[in-house]
Amino acid sequence: MRPVKPGVLAVVTVVALLSARDARSGEHEAGRIFDGPKTAAETTPLDELVLAAQRRERVQMARPCADAVFVRRAYLDVIGTLPEPREVRAFLADRGKDRRTRLIDDLLRREEYGDYWSLRWCDALRVKSEFPINLWPNAVQAYHHWIRDAVRRNLPYDLFARELLTSSGSNFRTPAVNFYRAVQGREPDALAGAVALTFMGSRIETWPAARRQGLVALLSRIRTKRTREWKEEIVFHDPAPLGPLSTVLPDGAELVVPADVDPRRALADWLITEDNPWFARCAVNRLWAWVFGRGLVHEPDDFRPGNPAVMPAVLDFLAEQLVDSGWDLQHVLRLILCSRTYQQSPVPSGDPKKAARLFACYPVRRLDAEVLIDALDWIGGTGETYLSRIPEPWTWVPEEDRTIALADGSITSPFLELFGRPSRDTGLFVERSNRPTDDQRLYLLNSTAMRRRLEGSPRLRALVKKAGRDLNGLIAETYITLLSRSPTDDEIGTVRAYFVSGERRPREAAADLVWALINTKEFLYRH
Repeated sequence: MRPVKPGVLAVVTVVALLSARDARSGEHEAGRIFDGPKTAAETTPLDELVLAAQRRERVQMARPCADAVFVRRAYLDVIGTLPEPREVRAFLADRGKDRRTRLIDDLLRREEYGDYWSLRWCDALRVKSEFPINLWPNAVQAYHHWIRDAVRRNLPYDLFARELLTSSGSNFRTPAVNFYRAVQGREPDALAGAVALTFMGSRIETWPAARRQGLVALLSRIRTKRTREWKEEIVFHDPAPLGPLSTVLPDGAELVVPADVDPRRALADWLITEDNPWFARCAVNRLWAWVFGRGLVHEPDDFRPGNPAVMPAVLDFLAEQLVDSGWDLQHVLRLILCSRTYQQSPVPSGDPKKAARLFACYPVRRLDAEVLIDALDWIGGTGETYLSRIPEPWTWVPEEDRTIALADGSITSPFLELFGRPSRDTGLFVERSNRPTDDQRLYLLNSTAMRRRLEGSPRLRALVKKAGRDLNGLIAETYITLLSRSPTDDEIGTVRAYFVSGERRPREAAADLVWALINTKEFLYRH
């Protein structure tokens, strides 16, 4: 086992004290922290469908979450960013009945929303410059900029998908053509697998042979050619007069594509329709999975007859909302975020496993690697140092840039690799791992990087200076900064006892408290 470094024993002591307090208080203390008033949050049409499914399974929805829990959750889920203490206080002081809805609307307008949700799309679309995708840095930047702009402008999803499916041109100047280049193979079989996974949530290897080959045929006339510019490629439809293309669509219908028509356009025309059984459902299920950590169909890229939705009526409702809204993804996301289902406490009212499967409580899960390192840098006033195997343009990233805005999946850091950032090789949902490991725990508890981050933290210095001799004020300010809530009386007592023990100077004791809270599940996880 790695040796514990000098000074870390103090942090271990505080962690142990806080953990002992958690063990004594148990579920009652958790309920006090996470649960809101007993009065139910406003029920939406989406909630009615969720509640009906839960009643059939004899599962009770959890209580609404506390406001302090909601504000932290909303910031993390919508913009991948911790709220500033002043933002927390402003929300908690707001007594308007619609304060949660207004907060969601405000966050959807933030710049960080575009950064964080384009990061999610870049995972699904395999945006990386190096092996095995090999988009190369210039193309990655163009592709990422296009995706982020689409998210920020709320480009209708049908147009988003059509542009990815049918675009032709330079991978540097027509960014959407990188959809076909961001695949491990250039052969039609590989391209068909990417199309099915991305837009149908389906793994093509599970299809009947005739339908699988039918989709392959629709992508068989895609060609690429190089130009004189280094790493530039042109993606285009082969204009050669090959004659009509007779094939079978994924739903089994026969299709004849005239010789002068790009088969990709015929594919898009079939796919992007309101009665297509896959397209809209795949999209809204992906949104649901990004919000809750698992899809109504789970995994969200495994649509097949043997893996039905846990709540089919909810999936159908959201798909209808997407179509009726003019393919407005943000509209659907807002419906989810403003629902009672999303605003539940993480403390279930009954059997935890059944509650988790039927979304009868908010699912507790660890922060994404990018969100976590940004939070640690926010606390420490530091920046992340990134690594790239190839010294090309666009592979150097300023330290002040947020990690959630990082375009290239090939530009990484030891922290990102340790904490489960996806490789973006396949676009599969399971590439991202948020499961805790012993090495992660040791890093957070016993690393020089963590110690240096806190020793030099301008935010921590400001907390100590502002508090002066007011120990309770320092404790309260630390809790609202890291956990977006006030400490309980038990927590104040535990921390005060450590501060007044005299074993550490006030500045060191404050750093110990911050370090200890960083190591709590409440900080490391979404609640």
